[in-house]
Amino acid sequence: MRMLNRLRSYVLLCCLAFALQSLYAAAQQDSATANAIHGAVRDGQHDFDFEIGTWKTHLKHLAHPLTGSTTWVECDGTTVVRKVWGGRANLVELEVDCPSGHFEGLSLRLYDPQSHQWSLNFSNLNDGKLSQPTIGEFKNGRGEFYDQEPLNNRAILVRFVITDITPNSCRFEQSYSDDGGKTWEINWIASDTRVSDQQ
Repeated sequence: MRMLNRLRSYVLLCCLAFALQSLYAAAQQDSATANAIHGAVRDGQHDFDFEIGTWKTHLKHLAHPLTGSTTWVECDGTTVVRKVWGGRANLVELEVDCPSGHFEGLSLRLYDPQSHQWSLNFSNLNDGKLSQPTIGEFKNGRGEFYDQEPLNNRAILVRFVITDITPNSCRFEQSYSDDGGKTWEINWIASDTRVSDQQ
């Protein structure tokens, strides 16, 4: 009887040891997977470093977005971009002359190290209020940022895209969608060409 009890205890201990070893191995594998996923998240805090400096800006925008209008207004001016917080933020000053007059805009871009995303916060001199932040990130040399805003008493989606990035040029496009993102209408295009490397 004692021998049978010892044998049962031995078998039970072996099963318990095997179960604990399997749990430990699974936990290690889950931890490695989590680290691999976490390590795969790209640190984008220097995504806008390419733009630090002074740029000649050619801007055109639709006179009446989401109305079927095809009338574009063209403007020319300068954009100055400065680093803030060691590159984890930057300040953009835009000045352009348009047929309707002089326009000045300011954009504060902030990097969130937890989400690895940027918020683009825009204001113009006429009202001095920050717009709804446009949130997004860069992937494969392309920045895409989204938000939802009111336009003509309707909620619309806004997409802001940065493409064609080189050391001396870049392109910005803003599009609106009033059908939940099924279709987009480009309403704002800016082409920048570097003037000098100010920092």
